[in-house]
Amino acid sequence: MKKISILLGLFMVFFVAQGQNVKLLKGKVIAPGEDVTGVTIQNVSTKKATITDFEGNFSIEVRELDTLVFSAVQLKRKILPVTEPIFNSSFVRVPMQAFVNELREVVVLPYNLSGDLNTDAKAMNVAPVTAESLGLPNAHAKIPTQSERKLMQASYGKFNLGMLLSPPLDPLINMITGRTKMLKNRVAVDKKYAKTNAVEASIVDSLFLSELKIPKRKIADFMYFCEVDDEFQQLVSRKDQLLLWEYLLRRSKLYRENNELE
Repeated sequence: MKKISILLGLFMVFFVAQGQNVKLLKGKVIAPGEDVTGVTIQNVSTKKATITDFEGNFSIEVRELDTLVFSAVQLKRKILPVTEPIFNSSFVRVPMQAFVNELREVVVLPYNLSGDLNTDAKAMNVAPVTAESLGLPNAHAKIPTQSERKLMQASYGKFNLGMLLSPPLDPLINMITGRTKMLKNRVAVDKKYAKTNAVEASIVDSLFLSELKIPKRKIADFMYFCEVDDEFQQLVSRKDQLLLWEYLLRRSKLYRENNELE
């Protein structure tokens, strides 16, 4: 019994001594100009780990001669052996450096780009990607307006394989109800409006004010006043800028008289 008691006593002394060799090491990660939040600290000897708080502070259990590994995406990996001075210290500061993934110089051919978007955009003579530049078969096909698409659908119906066996009834119904005629009128109005916008866009505001004597707030109304006149539509179709300008001078005088702008 005495021998067993002695052995138990020796084991207790050994475990107490071992327990005294473990301590909670406190410290702070320092990396000027870098985020030190969430830096991982791993004790590779005990397989325990922790992370830093918003200010870089941490605490982790260590024993003398353990090895700590500090790592973060934005920082260089650091290995810190727990030496006797570190183990006996009450607080340690761990400096870390920013991680910069440097690439070798690369020259992009054939344009020798500099990396400056403004400079490179001016230097590059690259044709825009369009249907014409790609040589597509429908490159020069006119894109129908919304009104034109509705008219086509009302006149011919939606295409499907069943049309080959039995013609759709929608076009006939649309013609009887007047929907087709209404859509034709809408297409004509859209074309007139597009021509009017093109003429207005070709004349700077200063000419409206100085030559035509139309106030800026009245320009849109004056252009509509011209749009409803058949002569205006004919002149626009002829694309004779001189005759069109003479017409606008005459029409502006009449518009000013009608609206008491003289």
